[in-house]
Amino acid sequence: MRLFTLGLFVLLSLLLYTLVWGKNGWMDYSEVQSDIDIQQSVNQNLRKRNSDMFAEIDDLKQGLDAIEERARHELGMVKEGETFYRITGEDSQ
Repeated sequence: MRLFTLGLFVLLSLLLYTLVWGKNGWMDYSEVQSDIDIQQSVNQNLRKRNSDMFAEIDDLKQGLDAIEERARHELGMVKEGETFYRITGEDSQ
């Protein structure tokens, strides 16, 4: 009976070791779950960036105001008859 109990204890110990630290065990599961959480966060950020880009594209396709705003800010363009003044702070002299 002692040998049988010892054998069951060894078998249970091996199964428990495999379950926790073995291939596809609890430790691997927790690592993969952490990787999934990180990837879902990255995917959410990319979805937001994509939706912002699609909104900007739609705005550029539909209206001239967005094109004018972009030309003014990114290219420094001014309308005919306008005067452009650049005001600098004291720190930048």
